[in-house]
Amino acid sequence: MTGAANLRQTLRNIEVFAGELPGFDPSIAPDTPFELFTEWLLKALSVGVQEPHAMTLATADASGDPTARVLILKDVSPEGWQFASDASSLKGHDLSVRPYAALTFYWAPLARQVRVRGPVVRETPELCAADFLARGVGARAEALLGRQSQPLADLAERDAQVEASLTRIKSVPDLVAPGWTLYSVRPESVEFWQGDKQRRHTRLVYLSSADGWTKQMLWP
Repeated sequence: MTGAANLRQTLRNIEVFAGELPGFDPSIAPDTPFELFTEWLLKALSVGVQEPHAMTLATADASGDPTARVLILKDVSPEGWQFASDASSLKGHDLSVRPYAALTFYWAPLARQVRVRGPVVRETPELCAADFLARGVGARAEALLGRQSQPLADLAERDAQVEASLTRIKSVPDLVAPGWTLYSVRPESVEFWQGDKQRRHTRLVYLSSADGWTKQMLWP
């Protein structure tokens, strides 16, 4: 109990919303969430946030059990937010039975959070291949194995197979993993959350409809 109590107190003592925080006025927010997201992402990059394109992807399996992991945003446009993975991965299996996902971005130095929810579609084979070939050689070598999340006996086995995969790439530089897939989240809602030291957080959600985007403020 003592250790648990100490940890509880340690967690309570961690400072949040430190430093100077930016303001956020929803009344002058742009008409679409893509514009505001781009603005916030570039702001995070300009102030030195590490890996501002890292995001949490949440999916659910056929039973509705959720899984979340952190991965990298590939692109964002009016067509959606893009990420990539092998279709045989756990996230790929989830998306094959429940093609719906949630994304979360958090930029701690700015106390800013963005939440994206919507259906997920697979991009064309040409775009999937282009995404794969744009990856670093080490990332391609690992992905070519197609064994993500499978049981691993030891690290030596992993290293040996990756080395063999690197040899394949040297022989065939344009080799593409057959299951590599570029996914796009078509947003139904995008929420922008600006933290406040006094907990008067500002929240603005964009909701998609047949007529375009509508904006709605939310209570903290």
